[in-house]
Parts: sequence; structure tokens; C-alpha cells
Amino acid sequence: MASTLQLRAACHSLSAGGVIAYPTEAVWGFGCEPQNQDACIKLLDLKERDWRKGMIIIAADFSQLEPYVETLSAKELAPALKTWPGPATWLFPASKYTPEWVRGEHDSIAVRVTAHPVASALCRAYGGAIVSTSANRAGQAPAMSGTQVRLRFGMQVDAIVSGALGGLDKPTQIRDLRSGTLLRP
Repeated sequence: MASTLQLRAACHSLSAGGVIAYPTEAVWGFGCEPQNQDACIKLLDLKERDWRKGMIIIAADFSQLEPYVETLSAKELAPALKTWPGPATWLFPASKYTPEWVRGEHDSIAVRVTAHPVASALCRAYGGAIVSTSANRAGQAPAMSGTQVRLRFGMQVDAIVSGALGGLDKPTQIRDLRSGTLLRP
């Protein structure tokens, strides 16, 4: 489990516009502050990823995601809430406050209330949702450890939060909340 000192350092990096790395359910992830365009561009440049694809935002609880998603009825929310916290990512209609650099060229945003102990603790310590995308360059395998992150990206990553992966053999499923369609098995 991540130390309090590591969480504090990661939160400081997030607030300062940095990119951090941390374990998730299946692979190591990169994160940054979703509202900070420069931080998101830095992360996308690090990954060599096209901004138009959009990115996932994770949170410790649904209230941290509310600024990024349209207000929905309890019935509309039910499928996602049944799977959270947990390893399920859902496409929600994006709110008008969701930055274009996070949602890409979409009218939706991919969100997850994570049950991973380190990722959840990170969001709680930070006090909000963070971007979460695999720690790799586009087209390459994701990092499976903090050591791999440091070897591949060196000092381009501002903070690394240690911890174990969550045990999934592949990244979380992504399902569209409106249609129920499975987009990433």
C-alpha cells in the first residue's frame, strides 16, 4: 500500500500540473488533473496519444465524477452504480464542464469509481477525480510495475505511487451507459 508521504507527493504533483504513475486494477496508469489542460497535454505527449480519443477519469466515489457527467435519473444511473466501486468503466454523457482535452471528440466521457486500494486512496487524498490511462506509449504494452514506468519514462513522470496491481488480467471493460453496448471487453 502507498505511504502517506507518497500520496502527499503525488497530490502535490497533481496540483502543480504534473503527471503521476500508480497501480490500477490490471496495469500501471498515468494520471493528472483533468481540469489542467497543460497537464493533460503533457500526459498525452508522454503517451504519444491523440487527444481526440479521449481519456478515462477515475474517482473514489461517484460524487467526484458528478462535475464531469450529465445529471441522470436514478434509473439511468443504476447499471453503473451496481458495478461501483469496482473494475467497470462506463461511458456517460459528458457535462458541459468536461474539458474537450479529456473527452476528446466525443459527447461522452469514460468514468470509473475504482475499488483499487491505491487508486482510490489517491483520489481521496487528492479530493477529486483524476485522469487514468495506461502507462505506455501508444501501441506499446503497458507498464506492469513502477520500475518499468521509471525505466521507460525516467524523470518525465513527476511522482510514482507504489503498490500492487489489482489482479485483473486485462484493463477494465468499457460499457456505454446509454445503450449498454460493450465497447472494450
